Amino acid sequence: MSPPADEDKTKPRGKPLVLDKNAASGEAGRPAFLARPAGAPVYYGFPLIGETRTEGWCYGAVTDFLHGDASVGCTYGDGYVQAPDGSRAGLVWQVGDYEPGQILNADNQRWGVYQVYFPRPIRTIEDLVYNFRFVLPYLRKAYGRTHGRS
Repeated sequence: MSPPADEDKTKPRGKPLVLDKNAASGEAGRPAFLARPAGAPVYYGFPLIGETRTEGWCYGAVTDFLHGDASVGCTYGDGYVQAPDGSRAGLVWQVGDYEPGQILNADNQRWGVYQVYFPRPIRTIEDLVYNFRFVLPYLRKAYGRTHGRS
């Protein structure tokens, strides 16, 4: 997604990270997501958003989904999904009406990274829940393909 035409392109463009305050770091002085303890899952240090939990599936936030102009809402970000078995996949999302797709294949830590499109900007947690449930059928199919289920 490109920045708006009137945006200063010399300024770094990004979003604040959402950190799990309860995640213990594996190395003193470093945040948990940079120093995962042994055995911790990928995306450790970033919180699962409990309100999104749907039939064992849950959205995890990497970037702040409520950051930005409240009148416009949040229109892009990064996150992850946790499947009922605890396995995870990365999500790059934005508002739009496009077909979702795979960005990275599964590896030994996650079942891939996926580009998904939410139907509406996020202004509230309810918007996040709605959008997550909107893309969940696609994510279930992607999970099934990587786990030998169609």
